[in-house]
Amino acid sequence: MKICVFLSAADLDDRYTRPARDFAELLGKGGHTLVWGGSESGLMKVVADGVQESGGQLVGVSVEFLAAKARADADEMVIARDLAERKALLLEKADAVVIMVGGTGTLDEATEILELKKHGQHDKPVVLLNTAGFYDGLRQQFQRMEDEGFLPVPLTDLVFFAKDGVGALAYLEEWSGLR
Repeated sequence: MKICVFLSAADLDDRYTRPARDFAELLGKGGHTLVWGGSESGLMKVVADGVQESGGQLVGVSVEFLAAKARADADEMVIARDLAERKALLLEKADAVVIMVGGTGTLDEATEILELKKHGQHDKPVVLLNTAGFYDGLRQQFQRMEDEGFLPVPLTDLVFFAKDGVGALAYLEEWSGLR
């Protein structure tokens, strides 16, 4: 399965890097392909290293202004003109999406992917990997949106919240028929 992962390119604390590395190793050992922002820094590097070292493939989609930070040894690397094209290419190349910890860029990617799914522009599974409770507040906000009528489809049809990588991958494999 080709799994797009949205996540931070920042160097982060071990409470985020260790679970990210563990998830990456699960992907690689499972023979999955990582589709990611292509960066050779921060958490993006941690995940790419883990997938590659565990036998998985790497498909990167960088952007012109970040091309100097793109991973040189990816199995495939595409350089998009801008962030909008990058997001479209990431979704196009993936069978599923996992949203890991990140900043405003990750949040932008997450909300766009969910908005597209809400409007039927894709039907790929979306998992929010809630490492160390990072997305507890967002989950609460989404629940409020659903409860107060702002979501025209059930929240469970848009996104699956996983507390760890094992749960995230199990959900995706069940969705794809691999389990």
